[in-house]
Amino acid sequence: MRTLDHPMPDHIRIDTVLSALADPIRRRIVNQLADGHDDQACIAFALPVSKSTSTHHFRVLREAGIIEQRYQGTAILNSLRRAALDQLFPGLLEAVIAAERSAAITAMPGG
Repeated sequence: MRTLDHPMPDHIRIDTVLSALADPIRRRIVNQLADGHDDQACIAFALPVSKSTSTHHFRVLREAGIIEQRYQGTAILNSLRRAALDQLFPGLLEAVIAAERSAAITAMPGG
């Protein structure tokens, strides 16, 4: 069975997490995972980038410890590592998600 490497919780660092979340495409991925169900396939994300760039963004999030990825057949399923992040950095993930939602509302016509 194919597996992907993920950092152990005690190896997740705030600077790596913040760096990963600095990119708007990666915040969009995190928001979709927060709003949807766990285990969303990479193809479920309508990102305005090429497939190779999309793969890069998912890898950065995984290596930062923000998401977990696992293979199911040929698909890679993604989920937030919410419990680990909340334990390490209380309130950070919710603040990022809330800020992204607020920015999305502001960007809407009439918002």
